[in-house]
Amino acid sequence: MDHPPDTKRVPLLDPSLYALDPESFTFFKSITGINDNDELRKHILNVQAKAYAVFTRLKISKAPAYEHVLKLGREREGALLLDIGCCFGNDARKAASDGFPVRQLIASDLRRELWDLGHELFRSTPESFSATFVSGDALDPAFLSPSASRVELPVDVDVSTITTLNDLRGKVSAIWAASFFHLFSEKHQRQLAHALGSLLSPEKGSVIFGAHIALPNKGVLIGKFLTKMLKCFVMIQILGGKCG
Repeated sequence: MDHPPDTKRVPLLDPSLYALDPESFTFFKSITGINDNDELRKHILNVQAKAYAVFTRLKISKAPAYEHVLKLGREREGALLLDIGCCFGNDARKAASDGFPVRQLIASDLRRELWDLGHELFRSTPESFSATFVSGDALDPAFLSPSASRVELPVDVDVSTITTLNDLRGKVSAIWAASFFHLFSEKHQRQLAHALGSLLSPEKGSVIFGAHIALPNKGVLIGKFLTKMLKCFVMIQILGGKCG
């Protein structure tokens, strides 16, 4: 049974906070086919109410590595882009709209309901937006775990047949992980860093990129509407080859 949010701990939705930057506004109009400003606003807020919270700001296109990833999609045969912790799939859709082959996009989150609400938000179907979605717990080794074996050059993979992210070991050209690592403890950040690193193709130019909450020194943030969260530090270490 679904339960309403505890309004003593979680803020109520506030429609007055609805705001899209120009890039997001153009993107949502293009994808949904809704050109009327008021109708678009009502549509987004309606889906927001169903999910309680919706992330409409595009993050992936702001990342310094974004153009490099789009180039991989154009020039590397069979290049795969994984959006881990995808929520509604905003960023995967942005990459597709900017030219990354949609059938080479893979999105993953804990619950399929978020992805399904993304179809409702963007007025799409699995046929009209054919990226692959894989639901699962990223902390479950049966779904995602590090590999100690040497990674060979990737072979073609039929993404429609994968059931876990472990099926992608050594095959992913780019991994987008945004607002993801800071949700976990230090122990689990390290586990995830190793596991995602195992998915990367050994081909030159393969990349993990993203954006997270962080502080110069690791610690815990306690906010009015936030539970305790260990600050992200493992990502910098793994990209520097120091994650041990």
